[in-house]
Amino acid sequence: MVDQFVGTWKMSLSENFDEYMRAIGVGMASRQVGNVIKPKFIVSVAEGVISMKTQSTFKSTEIKFKLDEEFEERTADDRVTKTIVSFINGKLVQKQTWDGRSTTLERALESGKLITTCTAGDVVAVRTYEREA
Repeated sequence: MVDQFVGTWKMSLSENFDEYMRAIGVGMASRQVGNVIKPKFIVSVAEGVISMKTQSTFKSTEIKFKLDEEFEERTADDRVTKTIVSFINGKLVQKQTWDGRSTTLERALESGKLITTCTAGDVVAVRTYEREA
């Protein structure tokens, strides 16, 4: 199911990410950093547990989970969320909820690229990653 996502991905394009970060409550200083870094995104699977790591020179995070099982996540901007990741129509759909708010990160493969669509309310950001050789 999620095997096609396994590997190391390098961000190549980020669109509207500042507006998305603002919509989820990220402060200006963190937004400035978030707008210039190009993180690696690493996906692996071991014994039914999926690991998603985001690595950058600024900050690195990792979450480990089983599909459709809620877990607590500490995000790169230090939000503590209740998170659930599902595999829906070939996409990894991650829903985070905290303090009465929510956001969805949808990851899909298109033309060999990993496209992450981040949605908070009516704000949508798209981040494109290319597989590292």
